[in-house]
Amino acid sequence: MNLKIKRLDHHGIVAGVIEDLQIVPLLDQYLPQDEKQEITPGEAVKGMIMNGLGFANRPLSLSPQFFTNLPLEHLFREGVKAEHFNRHKLGRTLDQCFDFGCESLFSLVSQQACELESVDKKFNSLDTTSHSLTGEYAFDDEDSDDNVIKITHGYSKAHRPDLKQVVQEIIVSQDGGVPLACKNWDGNSADTAIFKARSKALVSEFKKSAAPKYLVADCKLYHKANAEFLSLVKFLTLIPSTIALEKELIAESIADEQWVKINANYQYVVKKVEHMGIKQRWIVIYSSAANHRAAKTITRQVERAKVKVEKELFHLQAQRFACKTDAQRAADKIGKKLKYHQISDTQYIEHKVYEGKGRPKKDAEVKRIEWQVNAEIEENTIAIKQAVEQKSCFILATNIDEEELSPEEILKHYKAQSEVERGFRFLKDPLFFVSSLFIKKPSRIDALLMVMTLSLLVYSIAQRRMRANMKKVEATIPNQINQETAAPTLRWVFQCFDGINLLQQGDDYIYDQTYLDGLTELRQKIVNLIGGHAMHLYKIKKVT
Repeated sequence: MNLKIKRLDHHGIVAGVIEDLQIVPLLDQYLPQDEKQEITPGEAVKGMIMNGLGFANRPLSLSPQFFTNLPLEHLFREGVKAEHFNRHKLGRTLDQCFDFGCESLFSLVSQQACELESVDKKFNSLDTTSHSLTGEYAFDDEDSDDNVIKITHGYSKAHRPDLKQVVQEIIVSQDGGVPLACKNWDGNSADTAIFKARSKALVSEFKKSAAPKYLVADCKLYHKANAEFLSLVKFLTLIPSTIALEKELIAESIADEQWVKINANYQYVVKKVEHMGIKQRWIVIYSSAANHRAAKTITRQVERAKVKVEKELFHLQAQRFACKTDAQRAADKIGKKLKYHQISDTQYIEHKVYEGKGRPKKDAEVKRIEWQVNAEIEENTIAIKQAVEQKSCFILATNIDEEELSPEEILKHYKAQSEVERGFRFLKDPLFFVSSLFIKKPSRIDALLMVMTLSLLVYSIAQRRMRANMKKVEATIPNQINQETAAPTLRWVFQCFDGINLLQQGDDYIYDQTYLDGLTELRQKIVNLIGGHAMHLYKIKKVT
C-alpha cells in the first residue's frame, strides 16, 4: 500500500477559521484574476496567513519550503502544490492588494468577519506602533506615489532610533481584540496627526451606525488640534499629565477626600468640566497599586536628587563671595531648584583677607572680607507625599452621558485598551513573519503589514470563539504547567497540536481515504470548542 504522510498539526485550525470567515472568495471577488494562475490571489493570501500563523521561523520568501510537508490538497483544494506559493506569486499578490487599497481591502474582510462571528463593535480601541526595518528601499522622491508609505527614521517605540521604520495604526474591538481597521503611515508620522485623521474618518462612520459607538484611545487622542473632531464622536481617553487642569483637579480631589470606592484598588471622583470647547466628565481615579508603584519611584528619585544636591553644596562650600548677599543668592539659587528636599541650617561664615602673604600680624590691615556658605539639606516630606499622591491618580475624560456609561464602566473599558497592545505584541513576535519585512518595495511592505493584521484577525477570531464556547459549556483545558484554565491562549493551543499527521492512501487525494494520526481526546475536545470547518479538516463529527 502506497502511503503519504503529511504534517497537519494546528494548520487545520487556521485553515478552518479562514474558510469560516470566507476570506478567500471575498479577496478573489475584488483582486484581479488570471486564468493561467495555479492559485488565486485569495489563496495566496491564505497561504501567507498560514505561514505567519505557522510560527515556523521562516521568511515569506521560503513559503514553498514551509508548505512542503503540509497536506495542501486537504487544507486548500486539489491541485494546489507547495511551489505555487513562490516569491513571484506572493509578490504579485501583494502588489494587487496595494493597488486595490490595503486599508479598504482589510475593512471589507474585517466587516464580513465581524458580521459572521457577531463581534460587538461598540467600543473601538485605537493605538499605533512602529515596525523597525533594515536596508535600503526602492523609493524615489521625485517619482513617488503619494499613497506609498515612506520608510524613514522617526520616533521609535521599539527604542531603535538607528533603524528606519514604518508606523502602523490599528483599531480593535474590545470584544475579543478583533482588528476592525488598519492603516500604515510614514515612519516619521506623529501619533497626534494619525489620531486626528482617524477621528475625522470615524465621524461619518459612527453617524451611519444605528447602534452607539465609542472611541477609546490613550492620551495622544486628547489634543487641541483634534478638538474639532472629538466634539463630534463619543470618546473615552486619558488626560495628558502636561495639561495644567489635570494637576489642579487631582490636587483638589486629594484635598477634598470625597472618593467613591469601586474595589480594593480603585476609587474615583467625578468632575464636570468644559475643556477645549467640549463639555465632558473627568473621572479622577485613585489607584492603590499606582500608589505603591509611585512610592517606590519617588523614593528612587529622592535618593538620586540627594546625591546631586550634596555635590552642588560641596562645590558651593568651596567658593568665596564678596558679600553676604551674594552668598545668600547662591544658596537660594540651589534651593529654588530642589523638588524633594529643602536647605536647612544654613550658615554664612566670614573670612578676613589681609595684606601680604603668610600669617598676618596683629596690626595687619584687612584687605577685604569674603563669605562662605555652609548648608545642610533635609527631605521635604510634604512635597514627597504630594508627589506620591499625584502619581497615584490619573484622569479619564469622556463626553458620553452618565446614563450610557457609568464611571465604573469607563474605567473598565479604558483598561480594555490592553487588547490593542496584545495585538501589537502578537504582530511583533520574532517568530511571526520572521524577516519578512526584508521586502524591498515600500508598497509591498504596506500590503504585507495588512496581511499580518489579517493573520491577527484570524487568530483573535479563533481564540474568541474558543473561549466563548468554553465559557458556555464551562469547559477547561490544561495550561503549560498542567493546571486547568478556562481562558487559554490560542498560541498554547497551537503548541498542543504538534504531532498530528495526515495519512493518505495512493497518489490521488480522496478525503474519505485519508486518516489522522495523533488526534488525542484533548485535541478533539479543542477542535469541538473551535468548531466550524476545522472539524471537517480534523475528520471529527459534530457533538454536543
